[in-house]
Amino acid sequence: MLAELAFAGQDGYITTPILQRKIAEQEVFVASLGGELAGYLRLEHLWSQVPYVALVRVMPPFRRRGVGRALLGYVCERARAQGHRTLYSSSQANEAEPQAWHRHMGFEECGLLAGINDGVGELFFRKAL
Repeated sequence: MLAELAFAGQDGYITTPILQRKIAEQEVFVASLGGELAGYLRLEHLWSQVPYVALVRVMPPFRRRGVGRALLGYVCERARAQGHRTLYSSSQANEAEPQAWHRHMGFEECGLLAGINDGVGELFFRKAL
């Protein structure tokens, strides 16, 4: 739990008490390389049922080394084992790099929610499990 809490300040979207609850519910995952914290993935559930990757963050020294892929792979396996057939995620509509990552990881675009993120919009992705 200490490793997950170490990322609390890095998340930027949830408070420490919410993070602690999500850790207890096994919705927060961390990766380490060589004993150092390398990445973080936070899972949500749409309508309390549909798995949704809310945040993936890989620390700069560990980027492009398979950390995000490993975290996503682990979450996909867990979701599949729980009977889910699809995993969702999103990025802001103006974020080319996260969109490219999603496509590279096997996600496909499935919709746009306009009018949020100060008018930028949110591009949604789905990945078959």
